[in-house]
Amino acid sequence: MLLVLVKLSNEYRTHLNEMMDEWFLAKEKIVPYSIRRIDYKDFEKYLQGFEEEEHGVPGFVPATTFFGLDTERNIFIGAVNIRHHLNESLLLNGGHIGDGVRPSERRKGYATKMIALALDECRKLGIDRVLMVCDKSNIGSAKSIINNGGVLENEIEIDGNVEQRYWISLI
Repeated sequence: MLLVLVKLSNEYRTHLNEMMDEWFLAKEKIVPYSIRRIDYKDFEKYLQGFEEEEHGVPGFVPATTFFGLDTERNIFIGAVNIRHHLNESLLLNGGHIGDGVRPSERRKGYATKMIALALDECRKLGIDRVLMVCDKSNIGSAKSIINNGGVLENEIEIDGNVEQRYWISLI
């Protein structure tokens, strides 16, 4: 597995469409918000959305979205969104990193590797303690966070869902 994080560009338009089509055809509920908030079929607007996100969209903290590229197969396997700092809402149940792996690529170790690469990006941003949150029922996500040093702080209930809050120290 040769996985790298890349920012979206015209070069990866087909990669994006294939991944997103798979996610939506599977009627997936676990599609990261950062990659579903704008219609990916309007590519120019979609691309512009990520550029604006890095500078801070009103009501949101600045964030950077990367796509996990399997360089051996030349496909996107998922995405990670790194929030540059936390506001009250993200401190409660959003965290610094949101991630997702397309349905056909799950249970292959990609989430663990993508999170590790995202943690390297967090270090570049000067973040030394990273919060990650997942549904208690999402055991695969919890394992990927724990595999990257995540320590469970607590569980909270949000709208009837139990969320687990994990901290990862980068120092």
